[in-house]
Amino acid sequence: MQQLKLNCGPTWKWIGLILCLSSPFSFAESIVEVPQKAALPLEELRAFTEVLDRIKQSYVEPISDKELLESAITGMLSELDPHSSYLKPQAFKNLREHTSGEFGGLGIEVGMENGLVKVISPIDDTPAHKAGIKAGDLIIKLNETPVKGLSLSEAIKKMRGKNGTKIMLTIIRENLSEPLEIAITRANIKVRSVRYKTLIPGFGYLRISQFQVNTGKDLASAISKLIEKNTKLKGLIVDLRNNPGGVLQAAVDVSNTFLNEGLIVYTQGRLEGSEIKYSATPDTLANNVPIVILVNSGSASASEIVAGALQDHKRALIVGVQTFGKGSVQTILPLPNNRAIKLTTARYYTPKGRSIQAQGIVPDIIVDIAKLTKIEQPLRYKESDLEGHLENENGKKSTSKNEKSEAEIERLLAKDYQLNEALNILKGVSLIQQH
Repeated sequence: MQQLKLNCGPTWKWIGLILCLSSPFSFAESIVEVPQKAALPLEELRAFTEVLDRIKQSYVEPISDKELLESAITGMLSELDPHSSYLKPQAFKNLREHTSGEFGGLGIEVGMENGLVKVISPIDDTPAHKAGIKAGDLIIKLNETPVKGLSLSEAIKKMRGKNGTKIMLTIIRENLSEPLEIAITRANIKVRSVRYKTLIPGFGYLRISQFQVNTGKDLASAISKLIEKNTKLKGLIVDLRNNPGGVLQAAVDVSNTFLNEGLIVYTQGRLEGSEIKYSATPDTLANNVPIVILVNSGSASASEIVAGALQDHKRALIVGVQTFGKGSVQTILPLPNNRAIKLTTARYYTPKGRSIQAQGIVPDIIVDIAKLTKIEQPLRYKESDLEGHLENENGKKSTSKNEKSEAEIERLLAKDYQLNEALNILKGVSLIQQH
């Protein structure tokens, strides 16, 4: 992370503004001016000092001024909204590490809801994902510690730990009458933000699991390789399901890959300098290729920026279910002694001025999660079953590496109903475009 020079005068006139779009938040940087402080409410300050004094005198155990004041700051920020918090040195360090795509822990993006930790989404190929943690799960206990009463940063600290150590999560899941206990072994999380493959000749699949600093470049590289492998690229599926967001600039870069003009996203807030507009540039890799974007309730923040921008510009069809609805911007305000405040300072809007906050993106075509089951067909004879049939003039079909790969794709599509439907929709759009 680039170090910002801060003028820490009496009024803290200059601060570093860091835009964040997911938890545990990645960021971009700029500088803004903060207005002069308003007069402090003396009556409320008297009440605060009185409470502080009473706690120091009467609490069952001795407690230092430092602990009390830090707890007061933590409580003050956590009461604002689920994404504002006080970052102690380790939490601030964890936040900065997260942008690199390598960090230690379980591999889940979380927020707070009614005093419980809510899973925004598990990250692909991480211990949490492999253990079966799902978007929307509410964590009520960490080992033997109830989550109720913990701040988000305290809960995250308990979930982090040495690689190879275990933690038991007790969760509440929708449609289940009893809580689930899931044991997870902590690991070093290395997130590869972009994966790609050819589903069938001409149709590519791009999976973006998280928006990191280099996601835009990785996406461009993946598309170039898909173009090389396919004689003609007829369509692309961009999978943003369970993508919790990440770096704002990465969301802009991904949108810019598919747009050659117009607004991508803009932010509005009370701080001077928080109103920022991001627009597309003329260079695109897949200018006329039909696109389907897959989303679900775990698609949040930066994912919603991409989906909203391409939907507003009618550049892609959005398929799946309504997204998470995190449309706020967080500012990281560095403090002395390696601490910081993470504060919600703005909302972001799609090109047509839609606020995603607490609403999300509604897909163009709703496709719920379902299981695709083939119906057994009665035994039927084909020409090839008849004795003495003529061979095909093109020769016998060989079992090649490509065939094995095609079988794997078929199994994937059979297991993933939403992906299967997205491919069918994309085929239809491609056919219409060709005619």
